[in-house]
Amino acid sequence: MIQTITVTDAVRNFSELLNSIRYRGEQYTIMKGGKPAATIGPAAGFVKERKLSDLKEIVRNLPHLGEDGDAFARDISQAIAVQPPVSEDNPWA
Repeated sequence: MIQTITVTDAVRNFSELLNSIRYRGEQYTIMKGGKPAATIGPAAGFVKERKLSDLKEIVRNLPHLGEDGDAFARDISQAIAVQPPVSEDNPWA
């Protein structure tokens, strides 16, 4: 959803505006005199940041690569099998 912001607010909060575009992928229409003057959003090729916990889903959705892909998949499965479990508890508590 594209949000609207006045040109005055855009100028006063430009750094925060860019951060919300970069890190949250937000888009804005900048209004001047009550009329749309510009639209600003993520640059082409923008990739939203991912968490390490997203890795399994990303790997699962990769295209099949044939025999080399099968060997790679076995290697990945073996690597996952020997990883220690990740605790959900806060180690700093």
